[in-house]
Amino acid sequence: MNIASDPMSDRDLVSRVANGDRAALRLLFTRHHARVYRFVARQTGSEAMADDVANEVFLELWRQAPKFEGRSEVSTWLLGIARFKALSSLRKRKEEWLDDDDAAAVPDDNDTPEVATMKQDKGAALRRLVDTLADEHRMVIDLAYYHGKSVTEIGEVLDIPVATVKTRMFYARKKLGEALKAAGYDRGWP
Repeated sequence: MNIASDPMSDRDLVSRVANGDRAALRLLFTRHHARVYRFVARQTGSEAMADDVANEVFLELWRQAPKFEGRSEVSTWLLGIARFKALSSLRKRKEEWLDDDDAAAVPDDNDTPEVATMKQDKGAALRRLVDTLADEHRMVIDLAYYHGKSVTEIGEVLDIPVATVKTRMFYARKKLGEALKAAGYDRGWP
């Protein structure tokens, strides 16, 4: 394997940002902006707020890069910053809530149109059901299934013990399963 052709890791880029490297910041922005934006949009229900908060997250990355200790993945660290900034923004202002149905499910290009439509319908229904969960349950589901975070990473983002994450995940899945069944959807995908 040629080391020179390997892309720089996120941790390496944060180190470069800590030394004032704007190109490294731009690369981290390119890698993580969409994920941060989607996370904040789901938490706040506002595209405008998500755009503002996502930009603030990367300004905070610029300011806090020298303090990054590397105890978590960079993506987990950024989502933790995003969570606190989103909560702060929600406290400061209320905006018109948006319908997230379009962002709920992205069709798999390898599926037939029929399967893709079935997935979209079930995905949209699932997203609506996730949105009805209590905040504590919605956040663990969102981080686990929409952002691919582990139980440990979720605990770090939400600043709660791993056991609490597991308990919230158990009850959230149970409530979602019951709600899907009541809505007439079978378990499994599509």
